[in-house]
Amino acid sequence: MHAFPLTRVTLLDGPFKHALRADLAYVLAMDPDRLLAPFLREAGLEPAAPSYGNWEDSGLDGHIGGHYLSALALLAVATGEAEPRERLDRMVAELARAQDHLGTGYVGGVPGGAALFEGLRNGEGVGTLGSSDHWVPWYNLHKTFAGLIDAHTLLGHDKALHIVLRLADWWLDIAATIGDDAFETMLDTEFGGMNEAYADLAAITGRADYADMARRFSHRAILDPLLERRDDLTGRHANTQIPKAVGYAATAAVTGDTDLEGAARHFWHQVVEHRSVALGGNSVREHFHAADDFAAMIEDREGPETCNTYNMLKLTRRLAAAGLEPAHLDFAERAVYNHQLASQHPGHGGLVYFTSMRPGHYRVYSQPETSMWCCVGTGIEAQAKYGELVFGEHDGALAVNLYLPAQLDAPEFGGRVRIENAFPAEEAVTVVLDLDEPRAFALRLR
Repeated sequence: MHAFPLTRVTLLDGPFKHALRADLAYVLAMDPDRLLAPFLREAGLEPAAPSYGNWEDSGLDGHIGGHYLSALALLAVATGEAEPRERLDRMVAELARAQDHLGTGYVGGVPGGAALFEGLRNGEGVGTLGSSDHWVPWYNLHKTFAGLIDAHTLLGHDKALHIVLRLADWWLDIAATIGDDAFETMLDTEFGGMNEAYADLAAITGRADYADMARRFSHRAILDPLLERRDDLTGRHANTQIPKAVGYAATAAVTGDTDLEGAARHFWHQVVEHRSVALGGNSVREHFHAADDFAAMIEDREGPETCNTYNMLKLTRRLAAAGLEPAHLDFAERAVYNHQLASQHPGHGGLVYFTSMRPGHYRVYSQPETSMWCCVGTGIEAQAKYGELVFGEHDGALAVNLYLPAQLDAPEFGGRVRIENAFPAEEAVTVVLDLDEPRAFALRLR
């Protein structure tokens, strides 16, 4: 199924449009100069403002800056307003300045990142990549990759593409000196969705070396059990593994590797059908618990992590594009309504890290100046993405996948399609075909 992009979908009045506007206000309350500070510092340039605190100055410096690029690109498309694009242009220009000043192709906010990654040549230091000084460097750098890729794919941002291609080639040069065993050891440290990033770059450029690098980032310790249709997830850090599966699906899409797609599908079914609760979330204290014992889920204060659901929805969209299963849309509806939407404060737009399933528990919401958690990064993206899976084209038919208030601009079907509802206050849904002239086509309603 081909899902129509955000550029074609407008959210209508309702909770999702409200969430989008709250997200816009939250994102614009953040200071780009403070988010740029780690990147400029690491390039040897003087920042215009001090870095944010919290996770942004304790080892994961720059990760929110990468998410911010993605959020700005998404908001520019989803709202049509000028300021997100203007901020994005400025962020990209400063990243280009930092990259040019270093001169190697590297750009990132990882503390000591340039020397750290350079030190991986010939497989040196791959077993000690994670530390308290720089946490998980590849996870961090992936956010920069992803933000630049999103700027290009959503807005056609040529400068962002130029930066990320230089960054990608910088790593190809280092990786060529690292043997396969050492590379696998490196992957024992969380690396975000680097396989997805290189797969996306392969799709954009047609370059086989990018597809090859996507494969190298597969991580056999997780992939091999999935290829054997086993579940080896208990006890593992959930949001370390979910992006890997997203990357398997992305790599399969660009290479035609059905084994990788099968592994991604098996992962999805194991997590959705055996490791998730009704709201679509999974994990306790960030880790997968035993699939046959959910006791910790209702006892612990740290229940399903919002990042996990964000990435499970990414995986859902990837798999639906390759071959839609009805269960994909059932899960997406639960996750979008019950976890994603509920993770944002409807007033000030703050975001939730954990959604406790413990009866009578509470939530802790972020603030734009002080909270730099991972779920803030994915959260500012997620609240701008609600239009992504609402409409699609499936075997030549117009498909209505999710019943949330939205309008599709569909000239190939003769006009516009609108969904009107007041769910959950009312159960009725109205689908309006606003056609410029009579047109015959198949309409698929989930």
